[in-house]
Amino acid sequence: MSPRAGRARRSAAVLLMLASGCAGLGYQVVWVQQSALWLGHEAAAVLAVVTAFFTGLALGSLALGRRIENSAHALRWYIGCELVIGAWSLVLNRLMSPASGLLLQMTGLDAAPFAQWSIAFGGTLLLLLPATAAMGATLPAMERLPGAQREQRSIAGLYAANTLGAVLGVLLIAFLLAPRLGLARTTALCAVLNLLCAMLAAVALPRATPPVARAVSPASGATSALWPLAFTGLLGIGYEVLMVRALSQLAEDTVYTFALLLAVYLLGTSAGAACYTLLSTRLRDTAALARRLHCGVALSCLAGIACLQFADTLRLHVARTIGGGVAAQLTAEAAMAVLVFALPTLAMGALFSHLTRNASRAGASFGHAIGINTLGAALAPVLFGIWALPLLGTGNALLLVVAGYLVLAMTQSWRSRLTWVVALATIATAFVLPPLRFITVPEGGHVVSYREGVMAAVSVVEDDAGVRRLRINNRQQEGSNATLHVDARQAWIPLLLHPAPARVLFLGLGTGVTAASAAADPSLQVDVAELLPEVVAAMPQFTEGSPALAPTRLHVFTADARRYVRGGPQHYDVIVSDNFHPARSGSGSLYTVEHFRAVRARLASGGVFCQWLPLHQLDLATLRSIVHSFITVFPRGTALLASNSLETPVLGLVGRAEDTPFPLAALRERVQSRYGLEDFSALFGSFVAGPESLRNFSGTAPLNTDDHPVVAYLAPRITYLPDSLPRDRLLALLREVYVRPTEVLDAPDEATSTRLAAYWHVRDRYLALGRDVQPSADVRVMLSQLQAPLLALLHESPDFRPAYDPLLQMARALAPRDNTGARQLLQQLATLQPARAEARESLQALSSPALHD
Repeated sequence: MSPRAGRARRSAAVLLMLASGCAGLGYQVVWVQQSALWLGHEAAAVLAVVTAFFTGLALGSLALGRRIENSAHALRWYIGCELVIGAWSLVLNRLMSPASGLLLQMTGLDAAPFAQWSIAFGGTLLLLLPATAAMGATLPAMERLPGAQREQRSIAGLYAANTLGAVLGVLLIAFLLAPRLGLARTTALCAVLNLLCAMLAAVALPRATPPVARAVSPASGATSALWPLAFTGLLGIGYEVLMVRALSQLAEDTVYTFALLLAVYLLGTSAGAACYTLLSTRLRDTAALARRLHCGVALSCLAGIACLQFADTLRLHVARTIGGGVAAQLTAEAAMAVLVFALPTLAMGALFSHLTRNASRAGASFGHAIGINTLGAALAPVLFGIWALPLLGTGNALLLVVAGYLVLAMTQSWRSRLTWVVALATIATAFVLPPLRFITVPEGGHVVSYREGVMAAVSVVEDDAGVRRLRINNRQQEGSNATLHVDARQAWIPLLLHPAPARVLFLGLGTGVTAASAAADPSLQVDVAELLPEVVAAMPQFTEGSPALAPTRLHVFTADARRYVRGGPQHYDVIVSDNFHPARSGSGSLYTVEHFRAVRARLASGGVFCQWLPLHQLDLATLRSIVHSFITVFPRGTALLASNSLETPVLGLVGRAEDTPFPLAALRERVQSRYGLEDFSALFGSFVAGPESLRNFSGTAPLNTDDHPVVAYLAPRITYLPDSLPRDRLLALLREVYVRPTEVLDAPDEATSTRLAAYWHVRDRYLALGRDVQPSADVRVMLSQLQAPLLALLHESPDFRPAYDPLLQMARALAPRDNTGARQLLQQLATLQPARAEARESLQALSSPALHD
């Protein structure tokens, strides 16, 4: 073979590994999102898919690597593997949904952690195994094809190309293909790439390659050269798992966050392998180099751990320096990843390449070298993600990784000065480094509780005013004790829309106030599906001390909402879904057409479903897709507001099992005898949109489906770059929607229709008025802004209590300064709403002799 032909073949091999790596990691990104649909959380899906991925790679390399090594037809092996990968990925497009349904049945509604994780990991492994095993065989097959002599071959160049392709695959899938094409079409494109790889290999690479004779027996020197590969695979992926989890508490934790972190990690290892390839011809003392590389990885990991303390500062600095825009925010997240990953992954890539070279020289096949390394990597999510992280905490688990590299260095030579320097640095870091708890604490506040679990870190923080807030991964606020009444309304409103509910299901617990408010009713059986046990443990911080919220009849299941809805036979009269942050990991899947259909199937006859939406965390484009998905399942769906808040508006989408309006007579009587809403108008006055209006509002917005999760890709835009205030989005929504009494009530009489129409009109004007109010501690300043317009609203709709209450409070506050003005205002309120006694009682108090004395 001529030198030119040899270079051409090696170039073709590198190109093939680049393309194959692109397709392989593209599949991983897609499979993580698909698996999250039944595993319940993207963090759980990442652990399960990474474990399945590496286990499959290991099995493929170990089972087939030696056969390929000794085969004269390595090209056939490579082509066959690429075809199997593409074919099985297409099969998974059809198989994933029914298979996940079977696995959900096996898991059950409230499985023990061991059983749940066993089924999650085992099921994912079996689903992906044909493709991942074939992927594991491609690298040893490709290494055989260029035809170089055994002693000159190194896997580093091919590994670098394969990993660089993986970086391209992650970025292309996450930022371009999946958002535009959906998951199934993206998988099909990756399958086409596998097919093109097979075709290019058939044309550009030699059809027959002589088997390579072993220089030494694998049993003699190979074993000692292979076990460091297993441990470095374990430690390297362990570092990745732990760092991704740590950074998810500093970044926005969107679908783009994971893609960026993974891309930076892979890019670093690819660069390390490429650097080793360039320098490998100058290396002589391989034992000393291995020790130095182990020490180098340990030191760089220590540096990465220390840099975590400054990662958020760096993110903010980069975002400010670059300027506004989503790209700036994503660049800032990537900068954090570079800070903690760059040096460690560079050293890891070089160390992996060096160890595989040593294993090759010791007589181990490339299939065995790769298989042993990936087998160690497959154990990392379980050992570090599920065991070490919740048991030791993120910081100590990361130090355990460093200690592992240090032990490997000591096995080379425990007397080395460099080794002891690293050991002392590790010990010093363990004593000096503060706990890696990323919690934003307001000035004068403190941390009430902090729990680090497998999927998230959950904290309760109290400020100097005594307000407690529940946070997940430091970013996602799940409520506070300052919003007890509003949180309770999110239970009361759906319950009051059913004439006689007996069984109620809440999807998501949050602070627990909403579900506990329902459980205070002795006539109800209340079930809750909550994914995170740490959230369940934090609930007493918000419900203790309030007898009305004591969860004596609350049955909490630690289960994913989708799994609970799909897996159980029980039907419910009312189902209430929490206002999940749509941009956060896995939350977008709770707004899909498929999930809404599953919820509808769990409604009993006459059942009511209410999906709360955090409008303060949604842009209108994302909202349109969610509404379109909802009315596809509930075509007679309506929308209402949980409260009149302009800062944190919460919109509810309401559907009924029979797609009929609400029974007027039954609900009027029920409102007067239940819960904390003032009257019938307060309940139905919260409606803002009917079915026709919602259809017009959603228009041609793309449906959010399991295959095309548009919400996961749309929602992060407003998280990274808010382009408007929540109040502006709420008012913009109200300008586009409308509701008619006949759309929400069954045959309302003329008087009821007139009262509701007036209430809705006044409500919209009230919210528009609130947008422009300038808050002041001086009651006279506030009255100068609000007295006339609020009285005008009450003239139009005397039922509108939100205008009555603030005027009543301001009149009472005005009395010590201006008794006459206060009495005049109270007289007007008493005239406008004669049925309410508060104004008359305050007026009598102001007129009493005791007050004048």
